[in-house]
Amino acid sequence: MSKLNVGILFGGLSEEHPISVKSAREVAKSLDTEKYEPFWIGITTKGDWRLCDGPGEGWEDAGSRPVTLSPDRSVHGLLVLGESGYEAIRLDVVFPVLHGQLGEDGAVQGLLELAGIPYVGCDVQASVVCIDKSLTYTVVQAAGIRTPDLKIVQGDEAVDADELTYPVFVKPARSGSSFGVSKVTGPDELAAALADARQYDSKILIEGAVVGREVGCAVLGNDPDLFTGEVDRVDLSHGFFRIHQEKSPETGSENSTFIVPADITEEERTLVQETAKAIYRALGCKGLARVDTFLTDDGQVILNEVNTLPGLTSYSRYPRMMAAAGLPLSEVIDRLVPLALQGAR
Repeated sequence: MSKLNVGILFGGLSEEHPISVKSAREVAKSLDTEKYEPFWIGITTKGDWRLCDGPGEGWEDAGSRPVTLSPDRSVHGLLVLGESGYEAIRLDVVFPVLHGQLGEDGAVQGLLELAGIPYVGCDVQASVVCIDKSLTYTVVQAAGIRTPDLKIVQGDEAVDADELTYPVFVKPARSGSSFGVSKVTGPDELAAALADARQYDSKILIEGAVVGREVGCAVLGNDPDLFTGEVDRVDLSHGFFRIHQEKSPETGSENSTFIVPADITEEERTLVQETAKAIYRALGCKGLARVDTFLTDDGQVILNEVNTLPGLTSYSRYPRMMAAAGLPLSEVIDRLVPLALQGAR
């Protein structure tokens, strides 16, 4: 049986570049090279595409070569610059291990659609909707699922701090991490929080704080066949959970730990999983996503956000939840690749 040529994109231009590289390293450890021939395509922080031997240290140099993804469907893959011109490499499927803007926001997905190459994860439409939390909330609310109260702030629009009910969270609308997110407890803190969020996006959200336990659900598959990992719970000692902001995440967060399986009742677990699947379906997600929610004491599940390409690092929530349900990352990959090929057909 011949191997599948798998292009693995990592790095990228977003603030989550380092997380993407770490995710790619875990994929490298888990990828079955008896089944797949990997082609590692690293995107530098300047936007250069490099074909390299893998996501190890120094991948940007160490013999890497300039490469581009051809939008010409007859190429169906990569054009690699060599001494005598360009060499074409056909790809069967692409796994975009990219996080945040220009990674899971539909940009790369659109390029892959033009190239006619099947790819892992959500399509253009779902990626666009899920990266923008205001759009996510609109769709999910229409499906009858609760979301936080929301105010949208565009550009340099002024906000009357005295009109808000505190506490609130101020965050960039289109980001997959906690960069630019602030908890605001009073009017005097609002201006600084808006300025911080505007470093990452021109569209800002002001969300009412939700009182509840923060729980997540990993979802895998294409509708109607969806598999959910074990639910996890974020156990906070203080402050709020700042994903991808930890100083040394491999050794743990300074204010949070993850309980997997979550210490909730079986009825609550089922409710979270079924709500996560309903959100996934409403948004048109494919392949994989992590659905983050709040579980209130009166038994309601309220959406927090959806990550269409969640972290896959050694300390990330998605692979932990899947592993707790008996599905290690190697098996997750083995399910994602056929799903991508089926979706293309």
